[in-house]
Amino acid sequence: MKLEKATILKLAEYLENAELQAHDVTMITGDHPDMDWDDAYSIQEEIRRRKEARGNKTVGLKAGLTSFAKMKQMGVSVPVFGFISDYMSVLDGGEVKTAELIHPKVEAEICIVTKAPLRGPGCNIAAVMAATDFVVPAVEIIDSRYRDFKFDLKSVIADNTSSSRFVIGGRMRNLEELDLRTLGVVLEVNGEIVSMATGAAVLGNPLAAVAMLANHLGERGQEIPAGTFIMTGGVTEAILVKAGDNVLARFQDLGSVSMRFV
Repeated sequence: MKLEKATILKLAEYLENAELQAHDVTMITGDHPDMDWDDAYSIQEEIRRRKEARGNKTVGLKAGLTSFAKMKQMGVSVPVFGFISDYMSVLDGGEVKTAELIHPKVEAEICIVTKAPLRGPGCNIAAVMAATDFVVPAVEIIDSRYRDFKFDLKSVIADNTSSSRFVIGGRMRNLEELDLRTLGVVLEVNGEIVSMATGAAVLGNPLAAVAMLANHLGERGQEIPAGTFIMTGGVTEAILVKAGDNVLARFQDLGSVSMRFV
């Protein structure tokens, strides 16, 4: 680590305030060019500690920038990992308040819930398959706190990978009933198709993102507990939305997820 503890605490407060107050900031690496990957994840963990200290529950983990489309869109080549909190949840078919956000974007995601713990190093797709309880569809609303959605990898990690809101669909399926690699996804805004993809867009197989998450946590002495909800990353590129937009994501064999921005 390159940053002092006091600096990590200050940056965590700075970024979380930007999220909670819905205002943008400049990339933190501009003022702290020497910060390393451990610093970035330490800032994120302090944000999580702050939320939990206020009574917010951490309800899931997430992988970000895992789809080839998102990597190309954001100009990066390495996935990132973060967490989601209870207050970020929106009911399927519900409303998302744009006044609470800065510049929201939507992306369709294939998610899993585990029935056994996963721990790295050495976690692989086979281990994830064995530990998966069921699969559910979701839409994540990402909202980077950085001005004009411009950031580098360390900055977005510190900002909890742009976590903001998420909507889970109501249909659960067993993994054995699905082929996640060929599972088709269609994302619509106001009735128009804006993106189409298959699960293979996420690292060839969405379960690969879970294995990478387990290996990442293993390096930090942590694991994915049984019963964990995991968002494997956007299958499609992220689509900018605004108040008045209706979003519908249709998943082959998994049903649909919808929300309205107000």
